[in-house]
Parts: sequence; structure tokens; C-alpha cells
Amino acid sequence: MQTFRRLLVANRSEIAIRVFRAATELGITTIGVYAEQDKLSLHRFKADEAYLIGEGMGPIEAYLSIEEVLRVAEEAKADAIHPGYGFLSENPEFAEACAARGIAFIGPAPRTMRTLGNKVAARQLAESVGVPVMPASAPLPRDAAEIGRIAAEIGYPVMLKASWGGGGRGMRPIESAEGLAEQVETARREALAAFGNDEVYFEKLVRRARHVEVQILGDSHGNLVHLFERDCTIQRRHQKVIERAPAPYLDAATREGLCAAALAIGRATDYRNAGTVEFLLDRETGRFYFIEVNPRIQVEHTVTEVVTGLDIVKAQIRIAEGGRIGRPDETGIPAQEAIVLDGHALQCRITTENPENNFIPDYGRISAYRGAFGFGIRLDGGTAYSGAVVTRFYDALLEKVTAWAPTPEEAIARMVRAIREYRIRGVSTNLPFLEALLTHPAFRAGDYTTRFIDTTPELFALPRRRDRATRL
Repeated sequence: MQTFRRLLVANRSEIAIRVFRAATELGITTIGVYAEQDKLSLHRFKADEAYLIGEGMGPIEAYLSIEEVLRVAEEAKADAIHPGYGFLSENPEFAEACAARGIAFIGPAPRTMRTLGNKVAARQLAESVGVPVMPASAPLPRDAAEIGRIAAEIGYPVMLKASWGGGGRGMRPIESAEGLAEQVETARREALAAFGNDEVYFEKLVRRARHVEVQILGDSHGNLVHLFERDCTIQRRHQKVIERAPAPYLDAATREGLCAAALAIGRATDYRNAGTVEFLLDRETGRFYFIEVNPRIQVEHTVTEVVTGLDIVKAQIRIAEGGRIGRPDETGIPAQEAIVLDGHALQCRITTENPENNFIPDYGRISAYRGAFGFGIRLDGGTAYSGAVVTRFYDALLEKVTAWAPTPEEAIARMVRAIREYRIRGVSTNLPFLEALLTHPAFRAGDYTTRFIDTTPELFALPRRRDRATRL
């Protein structure tokens, strides 16, 4: 088992800081990278060392430049790279380029990313190991008449999806044949712009569905475990808003089936490092269907960490060093039978979006900031501090707040308390919207599906919060 000495994080903001913290606790020197537009970003100053990448490039292009990242890694003498999520995290060419330079890539093998990165291929893999999948098409042809025939064969409504990538890009529900060809072409353009590939396909749309995902971890010695599931049903425009662990509505048999299915897919790909296997659960029938695998750390990994007591990012690093799962002294991860759930957790994503103006991102300087603290509260932030400048160049995520408590009801109450404690001035945030979600009777009762936000207009009658600026 090797030991990393210098770790570069090929990412920015909160996930870069999250990885720095894990590496520092392991005694590893941290190396940050930042684009010109990110020169004042907090992650630059949290790293032990930080270097400019992509001089003269665009704000996103800089972080996507494999050569620029590897140039800095070599100059800084990094022996490992953690990609975080987004950017290069699911790029098998990047992992291969790291290996060619003698730098460890903290993530799954390139062949695994290629297999799982294509949703159609991943579905075929799931079917081959007996995991149920949603009825779907092959990649769509160019012929409009044939596209119409395929959609009718599956049966409306259908979900149009990009074969490569995620995050809701290229994804849209289609109710009927009206305007079908135009919607497919629009989705192709979105997919090409986001992933460099315009391949799309149809999947049967389940109206009353819940979105459940299982966290898995594998090592290079053939050991594979799950860390139970997360509920990610509460979404807006296919982007997750609130995540929970464990899913409060699952019975023991369904939980066991989901976790077993996730492990079957992991074993079929000889999965190494951290990954998330995603499923849709049909509320009407109780059946679940495989959707996709995200071969990286997830934004919502914090809820799994607080209900299992396991540090997933540290485990990623130790697994890449050659550590064994089942040997807590090597990876911090025990054998499957010793992994247990303790309590309930929620994560909310606080963003600089204005819910009263169609969630348009807001930009500017944060003139005042006060976060939430207290027992059972965890904060993971990147630009959440007084004086921080929120730019238009990157996503609107400001901070993630995770609440833990022994019961689902207490966890929700603790999160509501935390959301109400926040005071952020200078930019708009989604805090009022989160409060409306958390206090809605249907959410408290667990009575929601993936279209909950879209079909609950009263969520947008946002609460008016008292001005407590004097208490800052």
C-alpha cells in the first residue's frame, strides 16, 4: 500500500475544500488550481498551495483542460489527483492521461467509466445481471418518422435523455407526438453542448416515481460494499434540491433489494472507488428500476456520511493508495456487516437563485453572512462568507447544510431551524423556498414524488421572513 504525499484537486469551491480537509487529516499536502475568474475563490486559499490554470481561457474551459491540470500537477510534484464532481470527474481520457504521467487518479478505472458513462450501455449491463430496468429505446435515429414510431411503441409519456452525462441536460418529458421532432433536436443540441455527444434515447416515464440512489465503494482487492441508500426525489428541473438518508418510506425488503442490485452492477464492472447507483421506485407498484451509475463522489454524499459515520472522501484516497475495504486501519471502511445506519439526515443546497424571479441566479458581493450552527448541523461551503463575490461564471451553489437527528421528524425540524437561522445579504438566495418545502405537510409526511415541486404551486407562496439584521 502506497502513501500519497501531495494531492491535487482538479476542481473548485466547496468540493475542492471538502477534499482538502480529508487529505489534510491524512497528513497529505493539498494542491489547488484556480481559473483567472476564480482568483478570489475561497478554495484557492484553503489549499496548502494553489496555482493558476488556463491563463487566457474561459472560466469553465480552464477546469476542463486536461493538459493544464496535468501541467500544474507535474510542476507541483503531485502524486495523485482527486477530480471532485463535474468537470473532468467522469472523463476516462483524463484518468488515462493521469496514468500515462505516473499520477494516481482517485476514481474508478477508465474502462468502468466508459461502460457506465453511456446510459444505454449501462442499462444493457444492468439487464445482463438481472437488475430491472425501465423500458427504453436504443439511441434514436435521425429519421423523424422512425423516432415517432419508437416513442409510440414505448408509450407516452416518455422521458427523453442524453446517452452521455447527467445533471438534467438534454432531458425532458414528452407527453405526446406533437412537436416531438423539434424537442428531440433541441435535446440533441443541449447534449452536444454539455457532453460533446448528441446521442439521445427514450425511456418510459413513471409519473408517480421516487428517486433512490445507493452509495457503493469498491477496492482493488475485489471487496465491494454499499453504504445504504439516499432519497433524492425532491428535484427542480431535474436538479436535486433536498436529499435524505435513509429513504424514510422504504421497507426492509425493498432496501435489501436495492442495495443488492447496486452491488450486482458494481461487481459486473469490477467497480473501484466511490460510485452511486441510481434507481426509480414506482410508488404505485413498489417496483424499482435501474437508471444509471455516477462514477464519482456525489454532491449529496454528506447525508450518507453522517448516518454511517464513515468518511467517503478519505476512503476514496485510501482505496486509491491500495487500501482494503474491511480493514478500517487501511480505508476507514469496515466489512459490510459492520456498516450500520444511525439516525436520519437531510441535505439542503443553498443557492444564489431568486425563487421569486424564476430562480434566475443572482450575482454580487455578500455584504453579510451568518450560517447555521448547533448540534447535528454540518456545513460544506465554498463562497459562503461576508465579502465573498458571487460571479456569473459558475453554478449558483453557495453552501450545503446537512442536519442529523435520531428520527425523520427531528431531522426535518432541525433543518427548518437551521434554514431560519441563516442571514445572507447582498445576493438573493433560495432560503425562503427551502423553508416552504421543508414545512409543507406532504414533505413532512413523506408523501411526494419526483414531480412534487412542479405540481405544488403553494410552494411558491414564499414565506416573508422578519428582518433580523440587528442580530448579526
